[in-house]
Amino acid sequence: MLSTEMIVLGLSVVLLVVHIALQGATVTRERGTDWNMGARDGAGAPLGVLAGRASRALDNYKETWPALIAMALALAVTGRTGGVGAVGALVWLAARLVYIPLYLAGIPVWRTLVYVVSMAGLAMMVVRLFTGA
Repeated sequence: MLSTEMIVLGLSVVLLVVHIALQGATVTRERGTDWNMGARDGAGAPLGVLAGRASRALDNYKETWPALIAMALALAVTGRTGGVGAVGALVWLAARLVYIPLYLAGIPVWRTLVYVVSMAGLAMMVVRLFTGA
């Protein structure tokens, strides 16, 4: 049976695809299908509000995602899955899911708080790795 951390790791890949699809759809809506299917040489037109937010949300996800991958694998390899680490992985995933609509809607304070919650989830995984708690 898969550990919670491994399930979250798998779901995190699905969430990456969702981010990429949202970013691609918003930019394509703005710049057109020809741009999307082309070589995209040269500087593109400035991104509109929604496409810019989708791109920045994807960039933010890609900044924290490697830490989730590392922690989930470290917990699995060391046999320390479960406990506060599993809860932390779920907290990270839930926060990252909530982050997307908050960022796309341009809600700054709540978006930042949700980001901090996702980082707390990663910290919980670190605690499990080093203390076994």
